[in-house]
Amino acid sequence: MKEEIGLTDETVEPAFHAPPFACDAHFHVFGPLDGYPARDPKLRYKMPVAPLQDYLKLARRIGIERFVFVQPSAYLRDNDCMLDAMQEMGARCRGIVDLDEDAPDAEFARLNAIGVRGVRVNVSPIHPPEAGLLQRLLPRVQRLEARCAEIGWHLDFLLPGWLTAEMLPLLAKLRVDYTLAHMGMFLAKNGPRQPGFLKLLDLLKQGSGRCWIKFTGTYRVSQAPGFADVLPMARAIIDAAPDRIIWGSDYPHLSFADKVGSIELYNLLGEWAPDPAARRRILADNPAKLFGFQTAAPAIGGGNRTRDTLRKA
Repeated sequence: MKEEIGLTDETVEPAFHAPPFACDAHFHVFGPLDGYPARDPKLRYKMPVAPLQDYLKLARRIGIERFVFVQPSAYLRDNDCMLDAMQEMGARCRGIVDLDEDAPDAEFARLNAIGVRGVRVNVSPIHPPEAGLLQRLLPRVQRLEARCAEIGWHLDFLLPGWLTAEMLPLLAKLRVDYTLAHMGMFLAKNGPRQPGFLKLLDLLKQGSGRCWIKFTGTYRVSQAPGFADVLPMARAIIDAAPDRIIWGSDYPHLSFADKVGSIELYNLLGEWAPDPAARRRILADNPAKLFGFQTAAPAIGGGNRTRDTLRKA
């Protein structure tokens, strides 16, 4: 179990129970290598074994009832592992795929029927500054913007902080909703007054209202004990856009799994948003709006079990 959920999760308990219909809006599953091999020849981490059932054990401890699968970079645009897991979960889940921007309409429709609601634009969060990278990404972003507008999906960006800052003027003009993983990947050591982060806050306050922030991957933006330097940045985002924040475990944490656990990260939200009403927005209300979940969460396979029964599923 240590490899799947992180060493600290063996002893750490949730600091608060999740509200009804709470959603983990960003996590990954990995299947057996013989069935779901890595597709990225430049993979920067060792492929874990992180099947759906192990993740659900963790989710039950927190009280998570809704789920958003995100395609791992290891599989590139082979979404089979994630889609197979989604089929097991039914209407309680949604998915974010990696997909060719020129995929046929029929493929978009097929994925939409399964529960997919967005497409990743993924650049390694440790990618060093590179002149011209933004311009090379533009055709894909613009084409995906048009395709997502047609079907009601959003764009999901994972970018290094320097690239997020460069892309903010483009993002401000998008005609679809979009999410920024890991708070835009602005490093916490540079503080909440760093120029790129201030521009992001301005976009959240003054922009079109299409920008959503993911409270995910805290360990990717901070190396401080207890991730203490992230708190002022998280609080600034909550002040700027409380209705456009979602939370995700980023399970199974890949190369960080021996340093941090999902419950430890979940407990940070209690520090960042001490008001239970604010946490309810982040964990339940906001993801329900973004991902189009029903008011009442249906059971796996479409049954009509009560919420208490769902928590035991």
